Amino acid sequence: MQDILIDGLRAAYDAQLRGVTPPGGSARIEKDGPLTRVVGRHRGLVTGPRDLAVYGAELDALIARQRDFYAARGEAVEWKTRAHDLPADLTDRLTAAGFVAEDSETVLIGQSADLAADPVLPDGVSLRRVTSRSDLRRVAAMESSVWGEDWSWLADDLAARIENAPENTVVLVAETRTEVVCAAWLVFQDGVDFGGLWGGSTLKAWRGQGIYRAMVARRAQLAAARGVPYVYVDASADSAPILTRLGLHAVTTTTPYVWSP
Repeated sequence: MQDILIDGLRAAYDAQLRGVTPPGGSARIEKDGPLTRVVGRHRGLVTGPRDLAVYGAELDALIARQRDFYAARGEAVEWKTRAHDLPADLTDRLTAAGFVAEDSETVLIGQSADLAADPVLPDGVSLRRVTSRSDLRRVAAMESSVWGEDWSWLADDLAARIENAPENTVVLVAETRTEVVCAAWLVFQDGVDFGGLWGGSTLKAWRGQGIYRAMVARRAQLAAARGVPYVYVDASADSAPILTRLGLHAVTTTTPYVWSP
């Protein structure tokens, strides 16, 4: 029975979530054969259907064309792969073309109504939806601290998404009176049965206090209230066990293959 459930969730994922959300701002979406690519963000993104139906030398040429397209722009590019993609040698051919695998994540899907709950936060922490540039810069600064690298680009990225589709991008912060301690966002696509759970980073000193779970619960509430039946997330090795315990189901893994100029 569990296998049937997961197969159904994976099939819905493949049918509805193989494209990308409208990027907003100066970014744009383009098509190249079976592929969808995003141009104009901090780095490019390439994704496609489960089965590209392109093989051998033709597939090598398709891969090289994406690499060379972004090389001409002086931009890095991420090719988003999933473990059940076809053809089976796609990742080998990406590697041969100079793409490098980053850490894999687990794709988890859950029912919004089952996950929805009033968020429970530690004393002194409150949850708030944010839209202003100043708040988004605070989010980017917190992410930079968590990951130990420059995430300043995130403020402009989120601002463009909010400007382009304010009803489809919900950015939440958990904060004390003085600092943002966690941030996460929920992204909808019109006509799609899934809300995307993104972000969810928490400052080290505030981990283990239920803030991440509270963010999931609140975003599931918002999805359920909108009539969106499922939420999904690409979860890190740290987050996947928490989300599985909350009731999300692993349907595949995803690995970014990145080429940088």
